Amino acid sequence: MSNRVDLNLIRELEEFGLKDAGKCYNCGNCTAICDLSTPENPFPRKMVRYVQLGQKELILKSPEPWLCYYCGDCSIRCPREADPGETMMVLRRYLTSLYDWTGFSKRFYTSEKFEELAVGVIGGLVGLGMIIWAIANWSGINWAHADVSSVWSTEGIEKADLAMAGILSFFLLTNLYRCVKLVMGDYIKKVPLRMYWEEVKYLLVQFATQKQFDGCKTKGNRQRWIAHLAIMTGYASIFLLVVVFINGLPFMGIDVLKFQRGWASMGGRAEISIFNPLRLIGYYSFFAIMYGTTYVIISRLKKTQPQFKNTHSTDWMFLILLQATAITGIFINLGHIFDWVFFTYAIYVIHMMVAIPMLVLEVPFAKWAHLAYRPVVLMLMKVKGKFIAQQEQAKEAVLAPEVAV
Repeated sequence: MSNRVDLNLIRELEEFGLKDAGKCYNCGNCTAICDLSTPENPFPRKMVRYVQLGQKELILKSPEPWLCYYCGDCSIRCPREADPGETMMVLRRYLTSLYDWTGFSKRFYTSEKFEELAVGVIGGLVGLGMIIWAIANWSGINWAHADVSSVWSTEGIEKADLAMAGILSFFLLTNLYRCVKLVMGDYIKKVPLRMYWEEVKYLLVQFATQKQFDGCKTKGNRQRWIAHLAIMTGYASIFLLVVVFINGLPFMGIDVLKFQRGWASMGGRAEISIFNPLRLIGYYSFFAIMYGTTYVIISRLKKTQPQFKNTHSTDWMFLILLQATAITGIFINLGHIFDWVFFTYAIYVIHMMVAIPMLVLEVPFAKWAHLAYRPVVLMLMKVKGKFIAQQEQAKEAVLAPEVAV
């Protein structure tokens, strides 16, 4: 079977941040020293070679970019300074854009102006909408105590959150389905659903812990893994509370929205214990996000580690929006504690202006989408490997009697 050669592939990848792949002369050192490379899925040499040969179709079907956690060892050991680790990072951005059927992801990754405009427009529209909503409800605003729900109704915010969650899930899941089809190829029809179901636990473990990350034994990788895990768990925990469990946690008797948005609607300011589960989750989320993002920002500024030497504009945008979301979130909490009325209302608007653009742009189209693609591809490779092994065992069982005769 022949593959079409795309002569413009390297030029296209340069828009996603590719720089040094042309220096590679395929010695194979990068693959030999990689802790995660396997005979079945060798990388990064194979992927760099695909880039050089213009094999876009093969790259599109390849799981290897998602199996790499960019420890940077390959870039350190490369005798030609071709930076294969960064090439793998570029390919993750590229594949994210190819999975996205809307074309939005490609524009987001290849145009810094478009990226800034998208964030600015969405944030501006959110802020304008919140202000108009507040003006329309001016007579009902509680100016005696900080009570966000008196400005923006709990029911309205709940409906908006659920609508946004549904839209984002649609885009992410449809893009994820395209990823699954491409990576599995013909096997997607051959593998029984039962085998996918058997690996759901593995999928959840990989998503929640990024366990495979720790397989890289490069010096300093453990700290980077902890920072990565802090960012993911910090944001995921608050996302689950505010979006998924927005109607409350019935088994704990907790109303998430009333807790998050002020307590005047519950009969006046209520003193909430510092040991309340929701408050503890919120504080963990803040400190986890701040620790993880600060570590990454300092590392990217110092550029002492290979994986932080090249920073794409989307990397900075992701970190800025994430920190801004965490900081404004904790300010809302302080506003409630000290009953700073106008401050609480104003900071809530700013919080929504940074949190919503991050969700709308990052979850289905950019950085947060990687958290879906990577564990899913890891699961698919495990399922595919088990299926192939079973097929080979079945063939051996059929041939065994003939050999015996």
